[in-house]
Amino acid sequence: MASTETDTRRRQIDLNADVGESFGPWPMGDDERLIPLVSSVNIACGAHAGDPVTIARTVRLALANGVAIGAHPGYPDLPGFGRRDLDMTTDELEASLIVQVGAVQAVARSEGTTIAAAIARLDPALVLVGRAGSALLDAGRAAGLQVRAEGFADRAYEADGSLRDRRKPGAILAPAAAAAQAVAIVRDGSVLIAHGRKVAVDADTICLHGDGPDAFATAIAVRAALADAGIDVSVT
Repeated sequence: MASTETDTRRRQIDLNADVGESFGPWPMGDDERLIPLVSSVNIACGAHAGDPVTIARTVRLALANGVAIGAHPGYPDLPGFGRRDLDMTTDELEASLIVQVGAVQAVARSEGTTIAAAIARLDPALVLVGRAGSALLDAGRAAGLQVRAEGFADRAYEADGSLRDRRKPGAILAPAAAAAQAVAIVRDGSVLIAHGRKVAVDADTICLHGDGPDAFATAIAVRAALADAGIDVSVT
């Protein structure tokens, strides 16, 4: 018989989305329609995407929809959307993370709320979210942080549990496939990869990316599939 903890997890999952990625007059994503469909958001901190006005607007949008707020730091690389590896020293990276998370934290506090993801030096009471099975979670635990393992509905997985490189075919899943994968992560603790193989993904939260053209359609499909499977979407 499955444990009580397993039964609870199969009925409930946090659904998060990367949002607040517009920059100045250049819009990115569909935050107004996407945010009401999730239970928590990761707001871009202005380094890889976003800007102060966008951060403030996104915080207010999340509050208006009763959605938990987290920070989404990235490499300081606006042209590359934070997806290129930068040769940064440990001190440079740590300082950048503190400034980025602190920016979203400051805006959230000014609006009367707090954020849910940062690093130990900034606030050890906050929660670090990282890919399920990654070294980041181990490092967070070693630093004394609360951690939450993250699975991805709209990204294909490799056999080692990593995400497929976005430059490779099939890296981004269509809405129907993303919906099926979300249910599999919650219900089965695994995802299906090539040749019918399964890879374990033990996740506390499931991420949707807000920058793709199908982001809203994917969110709709995922919410419907989770509901059909009897899985409640809420912050765990």
